[in-house]
Amino acid sequence: MTAKRALITGITGQDGSYLAEHLLECGYEVLGMVRRTSTINFERIIDIQDKIKIVQGDLLDQVSLIDIVREHRPNEIYNLAAQSFVPTSFKQPTLTGEFTALGVTRMLEAVRIVDPGIRFYQASSSEMFGKVVEIPQRETTPFHPRSPYGVAKLYGHWITINYRESYDLFAVSGILFNHESPRRGLEFVTHKVTYNAAKIALGLAEKLPMGNLDSQRDWGYAPDYVRMMHLMLQQDHPEDYVVATGRTHSIKRLCEVAFGCVDLDWQRFVYVDEAFVRPADVDLLIGDPAKAKKVLGWEPTVTFEEMIERMVQADLVALKKQHHL
Repeated sequence: MTAKRALITGITGQDGSYLAEHLLECGYEVLGMVRRTSTINFERIIDIQDKIKIVQGDLLDQVSLIDIVREHRPNEIYNLAAQSFVPTSFKQPTLTGEFTALGVTRMLEAVRIVDPGIRFYQASSSEMFGKVVEIPQRETTPFHPRSPYGVAKLYGHWITINYRESYDLFAVSGILFNHESPRRGLEFVTHKVTYNAAKIALGLAEKLPMGNLDSQRDWGYAPDYVRMMHLMLQQDHPEDYVVATGRTHSIKRLCEVAFGCVDLDWQRFVYVDEAFVRPADVDLLIGDPAKAKKVLGWEPTVTFEEMIERMVQADLVALKKQHHL
């Protein structure tokens, strides 16, 4: 029996790297799509780079996507690539729409044109709920995105449903709530906090400016969430799922746990800087993973506190190495 072949867009990101590792463990042949840029960061996939095949493609270029799908004929496509940083989406809303919204359509078109039998996973986001109308948020909760990123993700979500219903594709969306790890980009609030807690503990920084400390998020562990992506494409019927822990924590709590890992009182070091407060913020996101648990038997395995501890420890190791401490 030949191995299944999977194409991952955004393979150099946090989720793409963990998903690639998971699929390799499952016996897959893994292709990773990257854009041709002058600087491609392979840091997150350095350990598996010789086990995967990198292909050149761009979500802004329809022909490149059709060519990749036609040449490599993947059984599954995981579309994780996006402009995924919410504050940037306010500064570059049109670019965010091109990648995060229309990029999904271009990839679905490639599937429809080349082989409608390919199974397609779209990375949707809890940011689509935005100004929430019910707590917790589930698959049936109405959407009200509060950023250009959330709006673009919502387009990607609905176009995936549209192609599923219009062309009978096995196309699904995972509505993933915040998920973090030591591989998270430093621009994201969780890693910003763990990294700076480690820096302050090592005497490399003195203060940490932050935005809204009262915002609450449902934070899970990225390797748990990529397992769910794979599970969704192994089912008999294509369905969308909320992927979350069902628990919420404030930014204050994040600071408390992170600084607690290095025996520091966060309140001595963290202060609010208005420059980091968004034009329209999302106050409370908490997901209901009941359907994922009931239908797929999925549950998170790593707690919020364990995850933050892992991130702080990884940052301490990296910083000590970088500064020869």
